[in-house]
Amino acid sequence: MSAALQTLAAGTVNIQGNLAAIGYGLAAIGPGIGVGIVFGNGTQALARQPEAAGLIRANQILGFALCEALALIGLVMGFVYPAK
Repeated sequence: MSAALQTLAAGTVNIQGNLAAIGYGLAAIGPGIGVGIVFGNGTQALARQPEAAGLIRANQILGFALCEALALIGLVMGFVYPAK
């Protein structure tokens, strides 16, 4: 088995230097795009059906919270698995 597979199988991955910060920056791209999609589509839905504003707004807030939770999980992973 290769060294990379042995490292993954052992569950010990060492992130050195500023790679954790770079990783979080890359991980924040997905939730940023998700938030943009949620509010963009929510705005379109409000423009098309203003009478459903309450339901649309509730779904927008739920979608925003779920996308933002992904970003927070990415931030916390830097502290859970600190550089050694």
